Amino acid sequence: MTNSPIEQHHATFEGIKQLDADGNEFWSARDLAPLLDYQQWRNFKPVIDKAIQACEQSGQSVADHFADVRKMVDLGSGAQREIEDFHLSRYACYLVVQNGDSSKPVIANGQTYFATQTRRQEIEDQAKFAKLSEDEKRLAIRNELAAHNKFLAAAAKQAGVETSLDYAIFQDHGYSGLYGGLGAKEIHARKGLKKSQKILDHMGSTELAANLFRATQAEEKLKRDNVSTKRQANQTHLEVGKKVRDTIKELGGTMPEALPTPEQSIKQIESAKLKLEKKK
Repeated sequence: MTNSPIEQHHATFEGIKQLDADGNEFWSARDLAPLLDYQQWRNFKPVIDKAIQACEQSGQSVADHFADVRKMVDLGSGAQREIEDFHLSRYACYLVVQNGDSSKPVIANGQTYFATQTRRQEIEDQAKFAKLSEDEKRLAIRNELAAHNKFLAAAAKQAGVETSLDYAIFQDHGYSGLYGGLGAKEIHARKGLKKSQKILDHMGSTELAANLFRATQAEEKLKRDNVSTKRQANQTHLEVGKKVRDTIKELGGTMPEALPTPEQSIKQIESAKLKLEKKK
């Protein structure tokens, strides 16, 4: 039986994967180019440049995903010449495929392949997540939220939110939308926290999930709408917060400000986890 184009792409893509001295996987851009139907490096290099730009805009470290390397190739005369290459992470390969010429069948297959792989991973992650305890869920979502807040901050900066005060006001608009008019200080007081305690460290998994959704959607909307002023950025964050709140209401969920505050903070859970690991 003939494999589907997607299965063929999977086999070929995984077949050119390499491992570095530390066992980390990577793909050579020079090997990937012909697989994506780019026979000339000069035609493939602009695709890599677009992928690098997309990586920067997502808040990821380019150096972690696109390692600029040089290698020597043999010429017909017996001499050698240095050529440009990149060692790509799996995420970098995904960005390259997303920025390729979609009129090429192999690029379209590649985009479908990565979409399928992403969905498979989501399903696996959901199954694993469902088995976690409440404290484990809190840790997982809090860590993901910390990462996405960096992406949100980068998107906000591009939109004109530059100083730390600007960003505090920007964040307050998001909280206000999600918490029915309550800002960070009001939420802090409602939870009965000390001045040094962070409100995100004193949220249950459901409340953290609502804030994660707010953060990811605000980041996407800032980029999608090409927001370019602080005022627009603040209004966008407020509107996104309200939309998330409306969704919770429509689903019959508990409003975030009415959710209980856990007895243990994220830091206490992390400390307990660290002590347990040391005993092992």
